Amino acid sequence: MATTRWPRRRRWLPAVVMTAIAVAAAGGWVAGRTFDGGSPAAAAAVPTGIAAVVRTSLTTTTQVPGTLGYAGSYQVINELTGAALTALPQLGEVIRRGQSLYEVDGTPVPLLYGARPMWRPIELGMTPGPDVYQLDENLLALGYTGGGYLTASDTFTYAAAAAVSAWQAARGQVPTGSVQLGSVAFEPGPVRVDSLAAAIGSPVQPGTVILAGTSTRRSVDVQLPVDQQYLVRPGDRVTVTLPDGTTTTPGVVDDLAPVATGSPGTGNAAAPGGAASAAGGTSAGTGASGTATDTVTVTVGLTDPAAAGRYDQAPVEVNIVAASAGNVLAVPVNALVALSGGGYGVEVVSGSQRTLLGVTTGLFADTLVQVSGPGLRAGMRVEVPSS
Repeated sequence: MATTRWPRRRRWLPAVVMTAIAVAAAGGWVAGRTFDGGSPAAAAAVPTGIAAVVRTSLTTTTQVPGTLGYAGSYQVINELTGAALTALPQLGEVIRRGQSLYEVDGTPVPLLYGARPMWRPIELGMTPGPDVYQLDENLLALGYTGGGYLTASDTFTYAAAAAVSAWQAARGQVPTGSVQLGSVAFEPGPVRVDSLAAAIGSPVQPGTVILAGTSTRRSVDVQLPVDQQYLVRPGDRVTVTLPDGTTTTPGVVDDLAPVATGSPGTGNAAAPGGAASAAGGTSAGTGASGTATDTVTVTVGLTDPAAAGRYDQAPVEVNIVAASAGNVLAVPVNALVALSGGGYGVEVVSGSQRTLLGVTTGLFADTLVQVSGPGLRAGMRVEVPSS
């Protein structure tokens, strides 16, 4: 490759132009220092320094707002008829397996884990079903094994009845060996009490909503514009900046909603109620394909939940990796000089010798830019404006 030696009097790209490089590099334009036929333009002297060509990995990030809270949302619905609701948990309290969620007429209704709500009594002679299986799993988890004979199954067995009786006796109840409809509440896991929908002393009927809760798992919800959804996939790693504005903690994308939701009045024609399919990379815009205000909900789980402290429904910033380049050569952005014929170069310093090398730029990331070109290698020194 031809090289050009040039005088020590320099003119460098001003700082505002260096910012423009990162924005406009793909378009191929740069205002600043130019060279005709490889010769430097006449310019005033500028103090210079030296920086190294390094081999490194670069990333660029996109920062989007999110809300830190708890994953999941549950309604606890009563199935008993009672004269009065006699006890309720405290807001923010976490109820776990076997603990009481609320009381009707002085009788506690304990929490059990399961995806299916209770819809019938569970007793000997009943038709087998998955509700029996999830009851068996809870009895075993609570340490009631029916004398060691209970195994989880869809059939309610004598061993299961014995386990139920032992559990009832331990709770101070009459050991009937059966579970009546509404006497337990099945939820997917531990319930953190978020709000109360009923008051102590009020009469209750089947279908009465007692409280709303969440899981105990910390998460961040992000309303991501549809034209940026290509940036994330489930399993991607992100960084969350917590509400104090300085502390960061790692997270993982748990879920990406399958539909995009438009704000009221956006005129989204993709689906009734302003929902548009997010599958296949729906982009923001106008018309049936979505609008500029369409978003998809991204759920981010925290790798270290304890880092979230007591924050709830608090604003955070989520940093998503937009692009990355690994094991590449890089120089400071301000080492680039613009060539009159287009493209960029760097001035390699070796002792008193200065050699201009043309380079191809890649990823711009903070103060560094990926570069490649014949003769360029890690450890070389390049000239930069002196700070």
